[in-house]
Amino acid sequence: MLDINPGLIIWTMITFALLVVVLGKFAWKPILQALQAREQEIAEALKKAEEAKKDAERMMQENKIAMDKASNETARLIAEGRAMAEQLKNDIVAKANESAKKMLEQAKDEISREKDAAMSQLRSEVAELSISVAEKILDESLDGAKQKKMVDKVLQQLQKN
Repeated sequence: MLDINPGLIIWTMITFALLVVVLGKFAWKPILQALQAREQEIAEALKKAEEAKKDAERMMQENKIAMDKASNETARLIAEGRAMAEQLKNDIVAKANESAKKMLEQAKDEISREKDAAMSQLRSEVAELSISVAEKILDESLDGAKQKKMVDKVLQQLQKN
């Protein structure tokens, strides 16, 4: 079954000790150095990632501030544009009203002139008719001075009425 062989145990221990010495001399130091280098690389990568995260957060904050600023500027420009449009509309309406008033005044003046001209023409025709009727009634012809005097007299009577 199981036999304990002291020679095998001694040689196994010697071989194990030599292996530990050889590994300690040639393998452990490079392995430990590689692990330490890897640990430093990971620590530096974590540090850089943390810095990048902080930079990203700072940039996001700056972008948010810039977006708020742009939004406020846009709102201000829109408000100014609306105010300018309202002012322009009011100016146009005022000019249109003023133009309409001028046109109305001109029309009233034109109507007044036309009325005066029509009245003058009507008076002239009434005077001619009156003279004609008077000539027929009097059966005589009047000269220019008499006609003028009669027309003035008739016109004065018409104005009184």
